[in-house]
Amino acid sequence: MKKLAVNVKENKIERYLCEQVKLMGGVAEKVTVVGRRGFFDRVVILPGGKIYWVECKRPRGGRVAPHQGEYASRYEALGVPVAIVRNREDIDALLKS
Repeated sequence: MKKLAVNVKENKIERYLCEQVKLMGGVAEKVTVVGRRGFFDRVVILPGGKIYWVECKRPRGGRVAPHQGEYASRYEALGVPVAIVRNREDIDALLKS
C-alpha cells in the first residue's frame, strides 16, 4: 500500500480512497449536487450493499465547514453512514468496517 505524506493534498486522499474501493470490487462515485455547495465528495458502494457518504480532507488544515457538518448530521440522523477521511488510516478503517 502507498504511504501518504503529512502535507498531502485532498485530491491524493480521494485518489487513494478510489483505488482501495476499486480493489475491493466497489465503486466510489464523484458526487455533484447542483445548488449544494460543499456536499460530500464521494458515495462509496461496496459489495454486499454497504453504502457510505465520504468527505475527503487533507491531513493538516483540512477543516469541515459548518454546512458540511450539517449535511453529515442530517444524513447520520437518517441512519446513513457518513465518513470524513483525512489519511490512509481513516480510509483503511472505513473499508474494514
